[in-house]
Amino acid sequence: MSEEQNVDAIDHVVGAWRRERPELDLTAIGVAGRLGRVVLLTTPMVEAVFAKHGLKQGEFDVLAALRRSGKPYTLIPSELSATLMMSRAGMTSRIDRLETAGLVERALDPEDRRSFRVTLTERGFEVVDAAMTEHTANVAKLLSPLGGDLEVLDGALRRLLGSLE
Repeated sequence: MSEEQNVDAIDHVVGAWRRERPELDLTAIGVAGRLGRVVLLTTPMVEAVFAKHGLKQGEFDVLAALRRSGKPYTLIPSELSATLMMSRAGMTSRIDRLETAGLVERALDPEDRRSFRVTLTERGFEVVDAAMTEHTANVAKLLSPLGGDLEVLDGALRRLLGSLE
């Protein structure tokens, strides 16, 4: 399929703006619109994988942060909050839900009795590993139409994020 035949909803929006404001370079608007649309369309498909494992996206994120921290798969809540860029209050409610589900456990921090450590349980380890395996395959499938362009896009988005962060 040629680029001319591969028209999407964003092309219609950008085309209307080009008609109304021909003096504007709308290339970046098209890219930003497509990035937003990709997130909008892929989010339900990503969340469906987590739901099959009894998780919400945010719960998966906590389990994944613990899992990739390496043995003993333990972090303090402030480390989890910083890693996931979220408030400590929001983190507490996620940890509460995961503890109730038996996926993590909390214990007082022996080095700082005012804090506690969050550790993956054996069940949490199994759930996050299964979810991550399926999540990786799912995202690879969703992005498979990019083929060899995937690495180019990865590099471009890395540069963009680096400049924004």
